[in-house]
Amino acid sequence: MPVLCLFLSVQALAQKVENVIVITTDGLRWQEVFGGMDSAIANNKKFNQNDSTWIYRNYWAKDAQQRRELLMPSLWKLAGKHGQLYGNRWKGNKVDNANRYWFSYPGYNEIFTGYPDTAINSNEYPPNPHVTVLEYLHRMPGYKGKVAAFGAWEAFDRILNEQRAGFQVVSAFDTTSGQLTERQKLINSMLLNSPRPFHNGECLDLFTHFAAFEYMKQHKPRILYVSYGETDEWAHAGYYRFYLDAAKQVDAWIGELWNYVQSQPQYRDKTALVITTDHGRGDKVKAQWTSHGQSVEDAGEIWFAVLSPGIKASGEVTVEMQLYQKQLAATIASLLGKKYTPMHPVAEPVSLLK
Repeated sequence: MPVLCLFLSVQALAQKVENVIVITTDGLRWQEVFGGMDSAIANNKKFNQNDSTWIYRNYWAKDAQQRRELLMPSLWKLAGKHGQLYGNRWKGNKVDNANRYWFSYPGYNEIFTGYPDTAINSNEYPPNPHVTVLEYLHRMPGYKGKVAAFGAWEAFDRILNEQRAGFQVVSAFDTTSGQLTERQKLINSMLLNSPRPFHNGECLDLFTHFAAFEYMKQHKPRILYVSYGETDEWAHAGYYRFYLDAAKQVDAWIGELWNYVQSQPQYRDKTALVITTDHGRGDKVKAQWTSHGQSVEDAGEIWFAVLSPGIKASGEVTVEMQLYQKQLAATIASLLGKKYTPMHPVAEPVSLLK
């Protein structure tokens, strides 16, 4: 595309997009996003906990398109009407981690900094030395005090470097702070009294979702990040039903957030959603669907979706191409008509179909 045309398209998009919501669901495989339930996993007694009847009743259809719409009806409906969905490798549309580790902290760092730093090689890595796109935008006029992040996993305090970034990051069993509504106080209380199947490092997704949703209603942030974690936790446990149930629940919440956005004058037709995951999981060796990391050959394969005014509503993108997770940080900024230029290297944004 000529430089002038590209400039004009970005400017046209910027006139329409004033807010961005970023949503991640940890370790959700592209295979389920594009193909729905995997019968080879569902039929395996090691992974179905003798409950394959539930899995088949809720998620099975002979046609892959029907299966994926059973699993994630909101995503497929919204992408067809309002956006683009990337990562179906069966059609040559490839999205990969650029980092070589294929687990969470490096993946989330790559999403938000556009820089797959090889030094970030542990989930216990200290506060991120790099300025994320969320922090970068928070420093800009019009965004100060209008950025917030909610994540089920405790590491987001470090990944987003909450202390330096200056905006609220509510992660795991953190409670929402500030002047609270009665509903927010109730959510905080329920969170602190909730079961902890994943110990203290991660809460159940519903607490993250409702905390984020109530914050959005109360404070109307311009940039909101919501990260769900149960798709990864149940996969690691080998519980395929709960993994699918978690994915379907995230999909329902995507629909809920979209409907709320379209009901509010501040957000309606002025808000983009970016939806993705931090890493993939095994598939070539079916037993490795529970795992990821460098030892799992295909765990660096991911997907993403963008729902936004000003882009072509093409749904699934089937053009053969190679994209990388590191392009998402600049894409988030470009949706707002901004250029993300921190001190570290940053990949170019995705050229969304216009």
